[in-house]
Amino acid sequence: MDLRTSVFERAADSPVLENVLPLCELAKGLEEAGEFELAAETLRPFWEGLSYRPNTGGLADDAKAELLLRAGTITGWLGSAKQLSGSQELAKDLITESASLFESCDHTEKLAEARVNLAVCYWREGGLDEARVTLQLVLEILKESRSEQKLRALLTSAIVESAATRDRNALAIYKEAAPLFDLSSNHSLKGRYHTSYATLLRSLGTSESREDYTDRALLEYTAASYHFERAGHKRFQGRVENNVGFLFATLGRFKEAQDHFSRARSLLLSVGDQGGVAGVEDSRAQAFLLEGKYDLAERAARSAVRSLQKGGEQARLSEALTTHGRALARTNQVRMAKAILDHAIEIAQAAGHPEGGGIAAVIAIEELSTNLPMSALQQYYLTAEALLSQSQDRSLKTRLGECARRVLAAELASIKVEGSAGAMPPGFSLDAEVLRYEGSLIRKALEDSGGSVTRAARLLGVTHQGLAFILNGRHSDLLSIRTPVKKRRRSIIRHH
Repeated sequence: MDLRTSVFERAADSPVLENVLPLCELAKGLEEAGEFELAAETLRPFWEGLSYRPNTGGLADDAKAELLLRAGTITGWLGSAKQLSGSQELAKDLITESASLFESCDHTEKLAEARVNLAVCYWREGGLDEARVTLQLVLEILKESRSEQKLRALLTSAIVESAATRDRNALAIYKEAAPLFDLSSNHSLKGRYHTSYATLLRSLGTSESREDYTDRALLEYTAASYHFERAGHKRFQGRVENNVGFLFATLGRFKEAQDHFSRARSLLLSVGDQGGVAGVEDSRAQAFLLEGKYDLAERAARSAVRSLQKGGEQARLSEALTTHGRALARTNQVRMAKAILDHAIEIAQAAGHPEGGGIAAVIAIEELSTNLPMSALQQYYLTAEALLSQSQDRSLKTRLGECARRVLAAELASIKVEGSAGAMPPGFSLDAEVLRYEGSLIRKALEDSGGSVTRAARLLGVTHQGLAFILNGRHSDLLSIRTPVKKRRRSIIRHH
């Protein structure tokens, strides 16, 4: 008898109240394995499924709370996988009610579980501040605990900080949590830790030109895949494949990247995870952009947006729209690109995900600066500067600085074209103004890279020799910021 048959028979024979908690326990185990549809079927005697409220009549408060928690958690997962509109709001309502009951029953661990799951719903929607506050409450009540819920709270906190581009905060959480995860026997949870940690390291490796981070990311993805295989979690195995594919794309190994994307898509389709498939299409689009295949990128990005528009995960939708906007710009569809990027900014801000909106504004300047009026560029810059004010992503800060330079150049060019000498301040010099701004960008890059000329050069998009020449020539006043750098070991990733 297979698992599905045994679950259905148990559910059909368990309509009595005393069977609620055993069925909830079984459903939770299925959640851990990514079998969300089967978990929902398990609760059928008390819950008709998505869009319905569980039948809690006659249940004691602890059983009622557990049933609401399981129904809410499953609703959130299935809503994400199937991209069902309104699913995260419904999930939050059910989980919030369960949390209130657990709190009244003084069940600390269950209250923590409910609040972590609530934070996950906020994160899916892009409500990062709400997620952060909710998780802080969990960590306060668990204090020195080493329970599974403490691990889940730390992991989700790191994911939230990473989504907010507060990479240093996220990195500190992962390092703090590492010894606790080493002691855990929960393969599904350990897999989620390794894959999210790997994704952060991959991002840092790219933004800071750190090969050691990229190497470590590959090792973490390998560990994640092992644990998800042990847990029988195909859904998350697919997401690991997608992330590994994107890592190879950033290294210029596009054939290997597409192989991983294909495996990811196959795994995610096998479990009906349309949200995950949309994520693969977004990754494919970004890989095609890196490869210079802009028509293919636009097609893949459009597919991702179409899928994500059906659900309620606004943060992911804004990111997919941003990718689509960039692809449209690269295919010279300027008007449509601007409309899509504006939509991405609007959705990200409405969802409480300012960093996503800030990135879309930066891309609008990068991709469309030669096709937009100066007033539009100024507005995009002000938007990006405000929305990225809390970001710790060094490459984003550098890109923002370059955007300021472009806007400044556009302003100066506009003044020059107008030919109004009265509009220029006394003693104004275009060359001097550009030189001043160049110096501020180099200073910021050196400070962000700890004085390393090599890293600063990569942040600025120039060679080490080129930056050294500039420093020794027209910006010798910045030489004192330099510090020696250690020789980097060889990368473990072979380049073909």
